[in-house]
Amino acid sequence: MGDSKTEKRIQELVEEYKKSGEDYTVDNPRALKIHVKRDLTFNEKEHRNVVEKEPRRIREDPVAFMLNLGLYYQGTGWRGYNDYIGTKILYPNCSNKIKQVVLDSKKVQEIITQLADRQTKILVAQKKWKSNDKRIEKQRKALRKELEVVAKAIAEKAIATVDSVRTLRFFAFVVNNILVRLYHQGVHIRESEWVELKRVALLAQEKKQSLIFLPSHKSHIDYLVVSYLMYRLGIQIPHIVAGDNLDMPIVGKLLKSCGAIFIRREWGNDELYKTVLEEYMATLLSQGMNFECFVEGTRSRLGKLLQPKLGVVKIILDALIDERFSDCHIVPISLGYDKIIETSSYATELLGTPKEKESLWGILTNTRLLQLKWGRVDVRLGKPYSLKDWLDDQVKMRGPMDLADPGQKSILLKSLGYRVLADINAISVVMPSALVGTVILTLRGRGVGRSELIRRVDWLKKIIEIKGGQVSEFHDMSTAEIVDKTVVIHKDLIGERKGKDIVEPTFYPIAAFELSYYRNQVIHLFVEEAIVCAALYSVVKKGGGKPLQRMQYADLLDEISFLSSLLKLDMIYRPGGVESNTRRTIQWLADNNVIEVSDDGWVGLSDLERSCGRENYDFLCFMIWPFIESYWLAAVSLFTLAPPSVVAGQDPIWVDSKLFANRTQSLGKTLYYQGDLSYLEAVNKETLSNAFVRYEEQGIMLKKRHSSPKPWSEVAVSPAYTPERQNGILMPRGHLWELVDHIGRFRREGKNRRDNGTVSTRVLRMADILGEDNAIPTANQKATAKKNSVAESTPSKAKI
Repeated sequence: MGDSKTEKRIQELVEEYKKSGEDYTVDNPRALKIHVKRDLTFNEKEHRNVVEKEPRRIREDPVAFMLNLGLYYQGTGWRGYNDYIGTKILYPNCSNKIKQVVLDSKKVQEIITQLADRQTKILVAQKKWKSNDKRIEKQRKALRKELEVVAKAIAEKAIATVDSVRTLRFFAFVVNNILVRLYHQGVHIRESEWVELKRVALLAQEKKQSLIFLPSHKSHIDYLVVSYLMYRLGIQIPHIVAGDNLDMPIVGKLLKSCGAIFIRREWGNDELYKTVLEEYMATLLSQGMNFECFVEGTRSRLGKLLQPKLGVVKIILDALIDERFSDCHIVPISLGYDKIIETSSYATELLGTPKEKESLWGILTNTRLLQLKWGRVDVRLGKPYSLKDWLDDQVKMRGPMDLADPGQKSILLKSLGYRVLADINAISVVMPSALVGTVILTLRGRGVGRSELIRRVDWLKKIIEIKGGQVSEFHDMSTAEIVDKTVVIHKDLIGERKGKDIVEPTFYPIAAFELSYYRNQVIHLFVEEAIVCAALYSVVKKGGGKPLQRMQYADLLDEISFLSSLLKLDMIYRPGGVESNTRRTIQWLADNNVIEVSDDGWVGLSDLERSCGRENYDFLCFMIWPFIESYWLAAVSLFTLAPPSVVAGQDPIWVDSKLFANRTQSLGKTLYYQGDLSYLEAVNKETLSNAFVRYEEQGIMLKKRHSSPKPWSEVAVSPAYTPERQNGILMPRGHLWELVDHIGRFRREGKNRRDNGTVSTRVLRMADILGEDNAIPTANQKATAKKNSVAESTPSKAKI
């Protein structure tokens, strides 16, 4: 590749910067030329498997494997990681310099002084020293020294130690071998997205600004994939916010040397800890260090994006508002896997099994796991954008705002969180596993024939692309080949019946709960359509002729509003209100012949949809039904909180929230195995937890939080929703039953759910059985009651 082509590309980049209104000077033309040459190589193809030529196993090609090891050791070519874009790191004492800046900072020193003064005052009051006592200043200095030691320990625990390029090369070699062995079809990127990222990274480097990587969080290896790609493509590796549960022997030290920042999940009222961490992150941003955190806060056990957890994002936004740095660039990232390592453990956790201790080291050293072939990884980048520009646009759009006001700042923060989630959904790639899993779980019957499975995968791929979604590249493989490969990858989740007595190979779900993880990766594309179809199902399920299976538009909109509000903590909707979204959604459904709207405002199934056996309509209902079941179960479980007798003015029955959640799952499992619940996944604790939060927001459920003997909470049903009894028996009436009945209208009809009277009798009887144990106080309740009793019986100093 000639220099003239490189110089031409350099000039094109400079012109792009000028068009964007940025002044650009080339401080490091050699580094720029290197990256431009790489870009020109990448641009020969739209998509690229970045590990395509990497040797996988030493026994397959020992010469190539050892040669590759030597290249990493010697730092040859891109493996040397010498000309990366971004502020320079990976030099001796890099982390120590940052740590010293943090500990010597004005904010950290001020909080140490405040805490020392506060503790000194308490000590003086206890010992009744006079104000001029020389021991006071001595004590204050001693406390300062103790707090400085504590601050140093916090910094030592949290601060990444990115000091050695050799350590990074070693780790990159390890991660490379994990990825190429576990994901044998490679790690795929869209090259145009990475060229754009490099353009922004070069601009950020000139202005000493950071890139903020905000990936989706599906697996432990997410941060390994992102850091490996930055290393592989020549961009400064990010500092990554991680839970301190990953700070394990050996692997924890290695992760820290590659950018991991270990923080506690809960900071509570620890002012020193909070200040040190905030100052560290602000320091990184002020020095142009790249940064990575997961806006969901934790890994999604359901497959879909979680609601935003904005603690770290708040620190970034606060630092920008306080002018600790000039600007940074937000980079949304979507990671898609044919199969993730944790699928089975996620399912057991969601069903109530205690969470296993984290063991990334187990993953890195599990030779059996690394013998598996789990398809491919697809990584997509959203277009990077300036956080300062976004903030300015928000202020212009919303009018004058007081950014010092916590309430107004919270609005901005939430808006940013949902913007990032929407960006991730927009760029996410639907993997073959999601296509096949979705089809298998959204068809009626015990299984699906191979030809029908292929036909429906083709249909789903087409409809996703029509809706603007992205499907993983099939390359030269047919849909049939993709389906066959996916079934092999997921042979533990998808069974196949074949033989002489079977006319056609038939596939069926072995583990529907685990398979639902992959189906949920598609739900964001169809959530509005699914809600409309579920709302319409309240009349479709009644049967009868076409005139009996339709609703007036206004009535349908009421039901859609109810469902959308109910599920708001689990679903991420497109921008716009319910009415505008509903109009757009109904138009789309009508254009695709799923429903029809008459001139006088009636909405019902189209004739074409009826003639094809409702397959598209049912598909959309199947997407949302498991979540509706969860919210129905959560509402039913509130009957277990009913007092043994209803007396006017009676205090509600308070139950330990963890115990209540466990009893709800027990009730759900019983209802599932007895046929009153269609989906075992409806019993998952994550969706149930969101349902309880939603009922708390609506004033249906009450919650009290306690700080001792350890943080815990207890719940009760609101007096307005207290279930009614007759002769001591729970009755299906009152506000709570109205809620249960309303949600029940949208549930999938089944054998045991046609007779509402039978359901109410059977379900309420089981709820009453569980409720009998609620009168027995737990250890937490006993301890709190004892503490309150002691407090009430101890006279205060004021009374004395």
